[in-house]
Amino acid sequence: MEYIDGIRVLNLAVNLPGPAAARKLQQFGATVTKVEPPSGDPLEQYHAGWYRDMAKGQTIVTIDLKMAEGHARLDELLAGTDLLITATRPAALERLGLGWAELHQKYPRLCQVAIVGYPSPRQNEAGHDLTYQATLGLLNPPHMPRTLMADMAGADQTVGRALALLLARELGNGSGYAEIALSEAAAEMAEPLTYGTTMRGALLGGGIPEYNVYATSEGWVAVAALEPHFKMRLEESLGVRTIEEYRTAFGQMNADYWQEWGREKDVPIVVVQ
Repeated sequence: MEYIDGIRVLNLAVNLPGPAAARKLQQFGATVTKVEPPSGDPLEQYHAGWYRDMAKGQTIVTIDLKMAEGHARLDELLAGTDLLITATRPAALERLGLGWAELHQKYPRLCQVAIVGYPSPRQNEAGHDLTYQATLGLLNPPHMPRTLMADMAGADQTVGRALALLLARELGNGSGYAEIALSEAAAEMAEPLTYGTTMRGALLGGGIPEYNVYATSEGWVAVAALEPHFKMRLEESLGVRTIEEYRTAFGQMNADYWQEWGREKDVPIVVVQ
C-alpha cells in the first residue's frame, strides 16, 4: 500500500543506512531521487547486487557538490523535495552550504533527517557499525559481527523520524530537522544485553532449557519454547525436564527431523543455519 504517495525524498547518503531508509520510504509510496558523487556509491563496489536492489525504482543523479554547477543542480532538486536524507557530518554539510539553518530558510517546507555517528555534541566524530557494536559489548573477538546491526537499526529509526517530521508538517507544525545517531540506535538494540536478559546463563542467554540451542546427531537446532504451553507440550512429548535431558533427547535425531517434529507439535524449533 502506498501510504505516502506524492512525497518526494532526496537521498544524499551512500553506503548504509541512508539508502536502506530511502528504500523503505519508497516501499511506502514515496518517490526517491538519490544523489551520488562522481565516484559513485561505495556499496556498489562492495556488493553490487545489494546496491542494485537498494536503488531499484529510484532516480540516480550524479552531482559534484564541489562544483558550482553541482550546487545549482542540487538546488533544483531541493526545490521540489519534501524530505532530505543525509549521512555526511554536519560540519561538512555546513561547509557545503547545506546546513539546516540555510536549507530551512531557502526551502521552508523541506524536512531533513541527518544520520550521524554520535549524539550532540559528538555528532562530528567518526565511527562505524563495528565500533558502535564494540563499545556496547556486542562483539565476540576474533569473530566479526554477523550483521550490520547499528546501520540497519539506524535505517529504521530514520524512517520513523522522517514520517514523524512529515506528519508534523502536515498537521501545521512546520517542517523540521532531526538527527539519528547510529551509536544510540545500536544502544537501543543492545538493551537486552544491557539489562542482563541475554547475558551468558541469564533467562534468554542459555539459562533455561526450553530456550536454548542444542547439538543434534547432525547439525544444531534452536528451541524457543518460552511460553508455558510450548514448554509443557515439549517436555511432555519428550519426557524431559533438565538441560541435560534436553541435550540427550535432541542428540538422538538430526536437525531436520527436529524442525519437522516441532512443526507437527506446534513448538518453535528450527535448524540453525
